[in-house]
Amino acid sequence: MQFHHHGYVSTDPRVLPAEGIGLDRPDELPDEMDVLIVGTGPAGMIAAAQLSRFPDVHTRIIERRPQRLEVGQADGIQARSVETFQAFGFAEELSCEAYHITEMAFWKPDTATPEHIVRTAQPVDDPQDVSEFPHLIVNQARILDRFAEFMERSPSRMRPDYGIEFLDLTVEDSGTHPVAVRVRHTAGPREGEERVVRAKYVLGADGARSRVRASIGRSLDGDQANHAWGVMDVLARTDFPDIRLKCAIQSHSGGSILLIPREGGHLFRMYVDLGEVTPERKARIRGTTVEEIEQKANEILHPYTLEVRHVAWHSVYEVGHRLTEKFDDVDDASRSPRVFIAGDACHTHSAKAGQGMNVSMQDGFNIGWKLGHVLTGRSPEQLLSTYSAERQVIAQNLIDFDREWSTMMAKKPEEFDDPSELEDFYVKTAEFPAGFMTQYEPSMIVGAEEHQQLASGFPVGKRFKSARVVRVCDTNPLHLGHQAEADGRWRIYAFADRPAAGQPSALTDWARWLAESPDSPVVRCTPEGADLDALFDVKVVYQQRHTEFEVTDAPPVFLPEVGPYRLLQYEKVFSVLDDEDIFEARGISRDGAVVVVRPDQYVAHVLPLTDTAGLAAFFAQNTLDARTRVRA
Repeated sequence: MQFHHHGYVSTDPRVLPAEGIGLDRPDELPDEMDVLIVGTGPAGMIAAAQLSRFPDVHTRIIERRPQRLEVGQADGIQARSVETFQAFGFAEELSCEAYHITEMAFWKPDTATPEHIVRTAQPVDDPQDVSEFPHLIVNQARILDRFAEFMERSPSRMRPDYGIEFLDLTVEDSGTHPVAVRVRHTAGPREGEERVVRAKYVLGADGARSRVRASIGRSLDGDQANHAWGVMDVLARTDFPDIRLKCAIQSHSGGSILLIPREGGHLFRMYVDLGEVTPERKARIRGTTVEEIEQKANEILHPYTLEVRHVAWHSVYEVGHRLTEKFDDVDDASRSPRVFIAGDACHTHSAKAGQGMNVSMQDGFNIGWKLGHVLTGRSPEQLLSTYSAERQVIAQNLIDFDREWSTMMAKKPEEFDDPSELEDFYVKTAEFPAGFMTQYEPSMIVGAEEHQQLASGFPVGKRFKSARVVRVCDTNPLHLGHQAEADGRWRIYAFADRPAAGQPSALTDWARWLAESPDSPVVRCTPEGADLDALFDVKVVYQQRHTEFEVTDAPPVFLPEVGPYRLLQYEKVFSVLDDEDIFEARGISRDGAVVVVRPDQYVAHVLPLTDTAGLAAFFAQNTLDARTRVRA
């Protein structure tokens, strides 16, 4: 973490200097703004957090509740989400307070005594070792708190506007702020007052009953709820031995439980199978009490017993798989979208795979940086059309996976062809629920795969899978991907060819082109007077050990001058570890390669060091020239 380049800092370095809207941010929701986000759930808050790093963009996020969420419905944090939190600076803190899932236990009827359950398997949670990050359980409210802290410390000093309810909107054909939004104050001195505010763009992250979705004529289509689960977060006395392990429990009676230990050492969550939702049972199931859920849980856990002592939260969850056809307000290419939806507003599914909050946050991360780039004039408006194109497909894949998983969880033990089918499926598909199967198709921000063999461990369209390197300036071993902040910048990683730093090489020629050529995205897109790395974070990894060259041997583009004192940025030059060569670990050619990574951590392109024209052409389609840039 660097923070002295603008002068000595003795206060909390995570609180960035105020800029732009942060210098005079209105306390009250103004009549006009650039982006209005509706809903302070995971999708809305991560989008707001990302946009808070664009202080020239006036973003507001409204919530009809009068204050922060206290008890969140979601709790499962997959490894991809923790990886994302790393970019927002709170992965380590959150991991300290969270429950860590390392194994999952499977319980089934005892073949000798079928009315009793027994443990039949206990596989590790990440058998493929797909991530260095853990699988966590923590209250959704704490995630939202972390994003709120990030927003408030950002240059724009953003914070949620609580006590304001979205009513409806209309998109007009003209004007600088064409989206007219009707809202109502639900708390404070203006309670009950309705007014119209105007925005350039609106993001609806307002849940499964989204009014934003309804306002743009979209609907959730798919399966109606056909299976119900009682869910409760409780403190209880029990003799069940795996009460502090994630468990899938199936009983002889046909009922099942998904047990999720919670953070704090005592609290746990139980999803208890309540059976099929028939028209005759629908009203009755919705009224299921905590006592009835507890009774059902005891039937399934037999011969073990459970005595609930305190209920923190409970609900009845009806499983339905529904999806919106598009995630924006445009059906053709006649104009760029103005209104977007994210999270439960556009896809709903069961909670059994722990995907809802995780996929929703990736929705918000995706649209957040794109809005920031368009509104600051870095990218053309066409960039916004890639949001729905990318995320709708991912939501469909999630629903397909969740339908299979939730169906298996609801099966009776005797209905399986193979007794180990459930745990085998869990192990086989571990990479999907962990969040690492997402792969975006070629577009203006995802290149072709023609040079994939140069870096086979960084598949184009998939997230950048980090590996360890040595930072040459201070000899610290660290993860290369962990150095990327959620600051809206593109990452360009240059993996050097065989010659060392300071020697003639393809890397040296490439670095000179990047720093000097009018076709270079760094030269073409960086505004006059801005730091060389203001829009592009360019790093190099050499094949030599750090003791074999000096950091100052690296070309100037990897040692940019930053801040008012024009200090050299030394932390962009890396080498391989003695016992862990990133070139071998990620299949990188010894002839070198360039790996381009989007602001939301997905690999956008892989090219040879010699293909400067290809790199120039890629950025020419998604990043505007600084000399012609016009703020949207």
